[in-house]
Amino acid sequence: MRYFEDMVTSGEWEEVEKYLSGFTKVDDNRYSMKIFFEIRKQKYLEALDKRDRAKAVDILVKDLKVFAAFNEELFKEITQLLTLENFRDNEQLSKYGDTKSARGLMLAELKKLIEANPLFRDKLQFPPLKNSRLRTLINQSLNWQHQLCKNPRPNPDIKTLFVDHSCGTPNGARAPSPVTNPLMGGVPKAGVFPPLSAHGPFQPTPVALPTSLAGWMANSSPVPHPSASAGPIGMTAANNSAILKRPRTPPTNNPVMDYQTADSEHVLKRPRHFGISDEVNNLPVNILPVAYTPQSHGQSYHGTDDLPKTVVMTLNQGSAVKSMDFHPVQQILLLVGTSMGDVMLWELGSRERIALRNFKVWDLGVCSIALQASLTNDYTASVNRVMWSPDGTLVGVAYTKHIVHLYSYHGGDGLRNRLEIEAHVGSVNDLAFSYPNKQLCVVTCGEDRVIKVWDAVTGTKQYTFEGHEAPVYSVCPHHKENIQFIFSTATDGKIKAWLYDNMGSRVDYDAPGHSSTTMAYSADGTRLFSCGTNKEGESFLVEWNESEGAVRRTYHGLPRRAHTGVVQFDTTKNRWLAAGDENLIKFWDMDRERLLVTTEVEGSLPASPCIRFNKEGILLAVSTNDNGVKILANPDGIRQLKTVENRTFDASRVVSAAIVKAPAVGTFGSAVVTIGTSIGDRAPPVAAMVAMNSDSRSVDIKPRIADDSVDKSRIWKLTEINEPSQCCSLRLPDSLPPVRVSRLIYTNSGLAILALASNAVHKLWKWQRNDRNLTGKATASVVPQLWQPPSGILMTNDVSETNPDDAVPCFALSKNDSYVMSASGGKISLFNMMTFKTMTTFMPPPPAATFLAFHPQDNNIIAIGMEDSSIQIYNVRVDEVKTKLKGHQKRITGLAFSHTLNVLVSSGADSQLCLWSTDGWEKQASKFLQIPSGRAAAPLVDTRVQFHLDQIHLLVVHETQIAIYDVPKLDCLKQWVPREASGPITHATYSCDSQSIYVSFEDGSVGVLTASTLRLRCRINPTAYLPPKPSMRVHPLVVAAHPSEPNQFALGLADGGVHIIEPLESEGKWGTSPPTENGAGPSTTSGTVGSDQPQR
Repeated sequence: MRYFEDMVTSGEWEEVEKYLSGFTKVDDNRYSMKIFFEIRKQKYLEALDKRDRAKAVDILVKDLKVFAAFNEELFKEITQLLTLENFRDNEQLSKYGDTKSARGLMLAELKKLIEANPLFRDKLQFPPLKNSRLRTLINQSLNWQHQLCKNPRPNPDIKTLFVDHSCGTPNGARAPSPVTNPLMGGVPKAGVFPPLSAHGPFQPTPVALPTSLAGWMANSSPVPHPSASAGPIGMTAANNSAILKRPRTPPTNNPVMDYQTADSEHVLKRPRHFGISDEVNNLPVNILPVAYTPQSHGQSYHGTDDLPKTVVMTLNQGSAVKSMDFHPVQQILLLVGTSMGDVMLWELGSRERIALRNFKVWDLGVCSIALQASLTNDYTASVNRVMWSPDGTLVGVAYTKHIVHLYSYHGGDGLRNRLEIEAHVGSVNDLAFSYPNKQLCVVTCGEDRVIKVWDAVTGTKQYTFEGHEAPVYSVCPHHKENIQFIFSTATDGKIKAWLYDNMGSRVDYDAPGHSSTTMAYSADGTRLFSCGTNKEGESFLVEWNESEGAVRRTYHGLPRRAHTGVVQFDTTKNRWLAAGDENLIKFWDMDRERLLVTTEVEGSLPASPCIRFNKEGILLAVSTNDNGVKILANPDGIRQLKTVENRTFDASRVVSAAIVKAPAVGTFGSAVVTIGTSIGDRAPPVAAMVAMNSDSRSVDIKPRIADDSVDKSRIWKLTEINEPSQCCSLRLPDSLPPVRVSRLIYTNSGLAILALASNAVHKLWKWQRNDRNLTGKATASVVPQLWQPPSGILMTNDVSETNPDDAVPCFALSKNDSYVMSASGGKISLFNMMTFKTMTTFMPPPPAATFLAFHPQDNNIIAIGMEDSSIQIYNVRVDEVKTKLKGHQKRITGLAFSHTLNVLVSSGADSQLCLWSTDGWEKQASKFLQIPSGRAAAPLVDTRVQFHLDQIHLLVVHETQIAIYDVPKLDCLKQWVPREASGPITHATYSCDSQSIYVSFEDGSVGVLTASTLRLRCRINPTAYLPPKPSMRVHPLVVAAHPSEPNQFALGLADGGVHIIEPLESEGKWGTSPPTENGAGPSTTSGTVGSDQPQR
């Protein structure tokens, strides 16, 4: 440590890293990463302090870029320091002193990190050695090496330790050369692969595969192959090492086969031109906070008050529960699969089952002969797994007979048939979603010992992984450092790992106890756990050490018992583990081996119950031995359910309860909601492995506690909001001159709102985190601050010679809220959102930009809609227009990317939609809007487009209509035409969950539509949010939806005001959806008519 301290104090950074690399690498664990990050950050700050910008950029690109994959936001913040005259202007660096004191502070932090790092355990103090210890070790080695010889030398020479030794025969003949394991015969030599780091052990040929998890995860394919890109994965070049198929354990008579762990990698760093840093769609792993307090895992302890242990309801399923999953966004939606093949969706706030699907093959004619024969003998199948896609728009179901079903979910109207795939021969044992190459896929495994990967949109097979010698029991896709991979486990206890490259498994080792095992990561993706049960009834719950490929921690409390099924487990909050065992739910603190607490759940559990946490960990679903599901909650969960329950207790349910005398749902208890499951699903046959028209849905049986016995059409009434007391609204404070709001957007974090006025000035309102607003997110109950940097400058667009009345303002916000690209008829400006400084301007008119959109997978690529009707695809990094798209006749008024379909949809003032491929930018389709009869559109009217969360359905907004289109066919599925009394539509947008559409009108009212049916359910009149007698005719020009609160929206008004509007807390939502038979609004359905947060 003393040598290390001296080098840090003197700033010998190259020697510091070289010395440190002898003990650890950047990606070994979070402590190592933090150590390297602090060193490189200090080096970067010192270069900035010396005004050496070239060196600072070099350090940023070569040394700090590697950390972008783990905390993109922090990397952006570091990058922005280049734009400051003095980096101390950054609030978090304002107390940075001189170089000497800064190094001293950093050194103190590094010492804490090193002491907390498990890799440095027992390495910080030089061990005491007895005299002649080395001589003793050599003698022991010689004795051990020669005692196995048939003809040992009486006085072995020390040089025999230099090689793998074999004593000669008595007559002097040479011993035969050892034979290499024949299984390795087809493996290429190590020389064809990139070299290993100098720090690693010498690699003999053949090379053994790294057995550690971290070892192979950092590796990418060494050579190109047809099924995967040969380029670097993600933003940084992947670490490369020789990856060969793992040899089987050698026979004992082959003493020379030496198995070493190839845990050294040669890190390749590739500098590139400096632009707006890429922002890839990866799950965040926040392990590089600016302020860091080291904490040993072994020292942490959590109380049990946060654990969901209180039973709040019981839901009867009709048959044994096999699998459950909570919706990732709407966390009171529970998906359940049963042994009878039923798939049910429950809304826990109302305790209603809102969807039911029975097992039924959609198109038996295209199925294999084996499946047809199996179904002829027994037309039943059990569900093995149900799972939501990461965005909650798809449901995957794996059955015990060959089949996987994918359903789409678009809100309250249930599950729609999407894809049917005959995935495996025999049982499909598990299913999971993954994002290889930024493409949503479904990973399945089966009784046929195979893992397969399917495109979730088209159903086409992408990869097949073979190598298991027993049925594959489970799969666990994950990613680290932009490397996507899959763990698989088999019933013989073998664990394998695969990259998406058809080159065989990268890891092959045994699960504890050779058990049937499931694997799961902690919520932040940094810790790996597994739980399994073997045939002898022994269960093992363990945490893995990914750096060494070994078990780090074994949790106690799962005794051996009669085999009654595999113990199921789940994790939550990066804190808790839970498992169902011995008719109990058992809880552990992740950092402690001993059992923390158990609960009997009213004594109703089977021996190995199925369990599932919701995302926030405040609810826990548990299967019972009487074919039910009990919902357990912690105090936060109880409050949430009570709030939702109060909101959904409407008149229809009162009538229903009076007629049927259903169990009371107003109080929390264990009353059972019993719903029969005998009603058949009347689904029409559809082609297997073909994406279905999402609107051609089968009849969805949605029993709602016998609500069907009530004529809802007599009860439902459009909700009208007329008074300020009927909603919660707030006009944002504004000290700048009032000028009409042209564009409006929430930041992606939900912490602020950005408006662009017609005078080219931007306004930013920020909410502060305090006792009244614990999250710091935008809310109508707390007044925000109109924010400006200390310099007092405004973000003002170039207007050149443009007439403000003729300009078409537009802007686009980067995904991490760091940059805004904006134009108001003049040049396009790129602003830093932290400092409001103009980073660059480009593209002077004519033609002027009229719409801007960032490419969803590369923030350096921007689609720019132009006044002259063209679309320019511009690369910021090289300052170059890559291609120009032509297909419209008038100016561009809307652009929307779909990262799922890899397309761009454009709309223009010509009322035309165009579809472009983002792969080659070819035009794929176009269609003109159908203007409703009796309505005349203005000659230059804006048409806006926005993708649904499913990235397939498209919202089209025109002054005469709201329409939903199916992409890529551009078929109009539904159209809604407002009443003429409201005046033209001025703007509309999806809510953040895509279940509602907020529509603003010229008469000042706002309509709330149910997105799936395009039926008006609530109208907010201007008297509810505007003063009684406004001085001028005021109406909303633009509406923006909160990014995480589906019932909050903002309005930008013609008088320059910005209003936040929310429903009352007692209501919680905007009205109730009308029944489909009720004519609530002139909605039509037609087969012929025709992302990032969208720009408003």
